[in-house]
Amino acid sequence: MRGGRAIDRDVLGRMNDTQFHRGPTEGDLHIEPGLGFGHRRLSIIAPENGLQPLFNEDRTVALVFNGEIYNFRALRAELQELGHEFRTPSDSETIVHAWEQWGEDCVQHLRGMFGFVIWDRTRQTLFAARDRIGIKPLHYAVLPDGMFLFGSELKSILSVPGLPREIDPHAVEEYFAYGYVPEPRTIFKHAHKLLPGHTITLKVGSTKVEQKKYWDVPFKPHDRMTERDMEGELIYRLREAVESHLEADVPLGAFLSGGVDSSAIVAMMAGLSKEPVNSCSIAFDDPAFDESTYARQVAERYKTNHQCETVSKDDYGLVDTLAHLYDEPYADSSAIPTYRVCELARKRVTVALSGDGGDENFAGYRRHRMANNENRVRSMLPLALRKPVFGFLGAAYPKADWAPRVFRAKTTFEALARDLTEGYFHGVSMLNDRVRAQLFSDGFKSRLQGYSAVQVMRNYTKDAPTDDPLSLIQYIDMKTYLPGDILTKVDRASMAHALEVRVPLLDHQFVEWVSGLPSGCKLRNGEGKHIFKKALEPWLGEDVLYRKKMGFSIPLAAWLRGPLADSMKKAVFSPLLRDTGIFNEAFLKKMVDEHLARLKDHSTALWQVLMFEAFLRKNGA
Repeated sequence: MRGGRAIDRDVLGRMNDTQFHRGPTEGDLHIEPGLGFGHRRLSIIAPENGLQPLFNEDRTVALVFNGEIYNFRALRAELQELGHEFRTPSDSETIVHAWEQWGEDCVQHLRGMFGFVIWDRTRQTLFAARDRIGIKPLHYAVLPDGMFLFGSELKSILSVPGLPREIDPHAVEEYFAYGYVPEPRTIFKHAHKLLPGHTITLKVGSTKVEQKKYWDVPFKPHDRMTERDMEGELIYRLREAVESHLEADVPLGAFLSGGVDSSAIVAMMAGLSKEPVNSCSIAFDDPAFDESTYARQVAERYKTNHQCETVSKDDYGLVDTLAHLYDEPYADSSAIPTYRVCELARKRVTVALSGDGGDENFAGYRRHRMANNENRVRSMLPLALRKPVFGFLGAAYPKADWAPRVFRAKTTFEALARDLTEGYFHGVSMLNDRVRAQLFSDGFKSRLQGYSAVQVMRNYTKDAPTDDPLSLIQYIDMKTYLPGDILTKVDRASMAHALEVRVPLLDHQFVEWVSGLPSGCKLRNGEGKHIFKKALEPWLGEDVLYRKKMGFSIPLAAWLRGPLADSMKKAVFSPLLRDTGIFNEAFLKKMVDEHLARLKDHSTALWQVLMFEAFLRKNGA
């Protein structure tokens, strides 16, 4: 969008082509004075009638849209009763008419995952929106000459000449704390992510980008219910959410890891489908990392059409591929097996349902249990007493990564010396404050001007809709880890294979209801997902529901001492990395030497540096 000036078709076409993998079915461009829209389509609903950009009847409203609207049939009927005429059976067209009917409030009527942009020529207004949870991405930037750019992936707007590629120091600090760059930043100072549950309005003649929040997780307690009633309603709502996500005119299936969440989705799908569910999982050739046995149990119970492929635990050849996919530094190493399971799923289906969101909804992470225990201690002692006592213990207690977990008290003591937000940040940071202070050069720390990545969490806690400690921790995760890490990982890995992944556990109506459940029903006696597991007992066996959580882990420390050692050293000591001026080279060398000598495990920090260097090489930053 550029205020009536000509749009360069070649540039727009290049932007669109960078996202070919997201929509290999078909694509198109639309250009008019001051505006250019491009779109790549992955046909899911109405394959013959969904080409975008999509217009209203008189072509005064244009839409480009990424995602799915699950209530489009009911919404279509409502809009038809209000006098709107539809030309296609696609879910996309409901957004166009919803905009005509309700304007900016159209998002309140949409149930789904989406990132979309509307141009209304009559109102001379550009309107952009992102779904409530952040399942689908939307990036944007404003060039120095006032041109507004947007795209599902950062690479689309990076392909435009004139976009400054200055790295944001605050984003670097956040990346080395979280392992990803949280919304609304990107690694580049002049490019941004639209926050989940937010919209943008931009009017011709104004350079002001107006952002508004249209939704938040309510955490509004329900009226008194018995636990049995809660369990029954939970299953009813879970089944309804899954059913709403089954709309597709192409082959559909599910990921099945053998964990609680994906198994619950498959169990519900099996009860809703006349045909066997297409399920897929990956197995590892090392039993320490493999949970395919549990996936097979669920597949046999529900007679799914199951596919499992074994991959090597030494599947380390994707470093550069990941750097290209994510467009900015991204250090969640489980992106590797996620990429592989998406690759496997796409061999048979175009849409796959996943179990992502269960841990955030029901306090299922180990970090939730630890933070909850720490909060109990905090509630018994005032900060004025905790800070000096536990601060001293944290400083005096040796760091013992090699010891059994019960003896690793240093991090716990340090967390107890802080308030809830800072303590949680300290506990979940990939590299804590002490390590980041050693990792960064003095010059880079001066550029930070005292900024700390804990501010990301503080921004959310100050306006959180709850003061319950566990709910507050869940809320922080839903605003940071969920969109910034989990959903980003799945979106890029799936779209790299032209696979659409849907997440019923993050249906916003389901999330709203679950948020109102008492904390004690989610985390009880050290057991996360308590009520979720109890409700699922008729559907899943105890060995699936109550075994120790595994997740997609990889042997990172061994990789960096073995097959990736040379690549790691080459990256850590590269001129490209040195020229950024960000790092303390002496500390980098110390980490490499200690890790290779097995004196300390620095795999997390070294992997982050390795992925940062890969980002620099792939993106010319």
